[in-house]
This record gives sequence, C-alpha cells and structure tokens, in this order.
Amino acid sequence: MVENKQDLPEDIAENSPGWEKSVLEKLAFAAIDEQKAARRWGIFFKLLTFAYLAVVLGIAIYPKFKEDIESGTSEHVAIVDVLGQIVEGEAASADVVIEGLRDAAKDKNVKGIILNINSPGGSPVQSAYIYDEIRRLKAKHPQLPIYSVVGDMCASGGYYVASATDKIFVNQASIIGSIGVIMNGFGFTDVLDKLGVERRLLTAGAHKAMLDPFSPVNQQESKHMQSLLDQVHQQFIGAVREGRGKRLKETEAPEMFSGLIWTGTEGVRLGLADDFGSVDSVARDQFGTEEKVNFTPQERLIDRLAGKFGASFGHAIASHLPVPAMQ
Repeated sequence: MVENKQDLPEDIAENSPGWEKSVLEKLAFAAIDEQKAARRWGIFFKLLTFAYLAVVLGIAIYPKFKEDIESGTSEHVAIVDVLGQIVEGEAASADVVIEGLRDAAKDKNVKGIILNINSPGGSPVQSAYIYDEIRRLKAKHPQLPIYSVVGDMCASGGYYVASATDKIFVNQASIIGSIGVIMNGFGFTDVLDKLGVERRLLTAGAHKAMLDPFSPVNQQESKHMQSLLDQVHQQFIGAVREGRGKRLKETEAPEMFSGLIWTGTEGVRLGLADDFGSVDSVARDQFGTEEKVNFTPQERLIDRLAGKFGASFGHAIASHLPVPAMQ
C-alpha cells in the first residue's frame, strides 16, 4: 500500500486527486504485459516441443523413406544382413531377417538378394525359420537368385541359413562349417561338499531339475538330452544336404558334419561354398550392377524410445505384483 505521496512518481504525485486511479491503471497494464510475456514464452516452448517431435519423427521414418526412394529408381541388388548371433530379439533374429527377405522379394527392381552373413550361429529354431523362408521364397520366385556372402565367419546356425541359398561366396580366410549342436553347463557338486553346503531341492516331477548343476549327473537324463541333440543334429545335416545337394564332397571329408570348421579355401574345395567374392564383387559380377539397397529392417528411434518407456512402465507395475515363474 502506498502511504506517502512523496514515494510516488512525479506524474502521479502532481495530480494527487486521481493518483489512486493512476496507480491502479499502471498495475493493470503491468499485469497485462506480464500475461502477454507469459503467453509468448508458452507459444515458444510449444513450438520448441513441436520441432523436437518433428525431428524425432523424421529420424524415425528417414531410413524407410530413403529405402523406398532408392528402391524405386533403378535395378539393384538387395542386401539383407545376418550379423551376429541368430537368436530372438537380436539384430539377426528370424523376424528381422525374414522381414528383410520378404520386402526385397516384393521389390520389382531387385535383380537378386544377397545375404551378408557374419555369424557364429545361434538358435537352431531361429536358423530353421530363416532357412524355411528362403526355400519358400525360392519356390515362389524361381527367377530371383538368392546368394550368401560370408565375411569373417559363417558357422553353425549361420551355415544352416546359408545352405538354403543358391550359392555361397566366401573369402579365402573366412571360417565356415561347424555343422553340429551343442549344449553345455557346469557341475558344482564337489564344491558344495567341500564347503559343507547342503543342497535342498524340491520338485514335482522326477526330472524337473534335469541337468541341475548342483546335483550329481543322472545317466538317464544325460542319455535323453543326447538323444535330443542327435535329433536336432540330423535335422541340421538334412537341411545342409538338401540345400547343397551333390556339391558336397562328403567322401573327401567324412567328418564334414562333426562340428569341425574350415577356411573359405577348404570350404570351396569340399563343396561347402561355391566361389570367392565379397558383397560388392558378387553384385557386380553375378548381377551386373553396383547398385545396392540394404533391406535389413533398422530399429526406428521412436520404436526404441517407445520400447524403453514400455519396459520401464511394465517394470514399475510388475514390481508391485506377484509373478509366477516356470524354470
């Protein structure tokens, strides 16, 4: 509250009869100016947020947009990467590779497909999914060549996938083969005995704790698991024989399906591979073009952000709920 006219500005103090009105007017105008400034800042931050979302959306859709633009210009070779372990949820999972293969097969300007493989293997199931999809696409599009080009390694499940393609190209120093199946673990029974630790295990089902690392080896269970591995191994061998056919020289390498690996040079000699080449040289020499378009589905930024948000939300909910487990 203003108590002394001497404290007022001169223009108000000189007109003392109406000084209260002047003060109120100035306060009202100051409040209006403050509201205008607040609105301007609000509009600014809204525009800034919109611009940020537009950039995020642009980053998210650019790879697909670029792919669509490039694939519609001229004839080219489609590249689908199989890099890393072939397991669910990874970059070389069956879902990712199959999506890339299907998109490439739909493109009318694709002269052929190259699987760019650098993988130590992975899940037999995931590898079989990709193998079966390649065979399906070959039957549906018999005029569309599908080749494999091996980088550093094409072993186990990686070779399972490659054997479905029309031709396999390697580098002389590539590692290929490892046609086998593995299951490993550890045993800590003696360690527990030495530490004086008693293992207390309850199960419903005689073999529910099969291969438990803290229990002695059960010969019946080991025999059963070996039988399962042998079955999967035979499926693997059958797939390779079906894919490679008479090109395999099994008589020169009777241990071909024993899990051994070979260099690219040995692989070509034994019929595990067809010739030497890189992605660039195969595109140029086999398809007559240097135009390549990568059809490997790329994780969109917006999907990654949404996934992280969903995982955080799910974790927060799960932390407050009892969750049953089956192991």
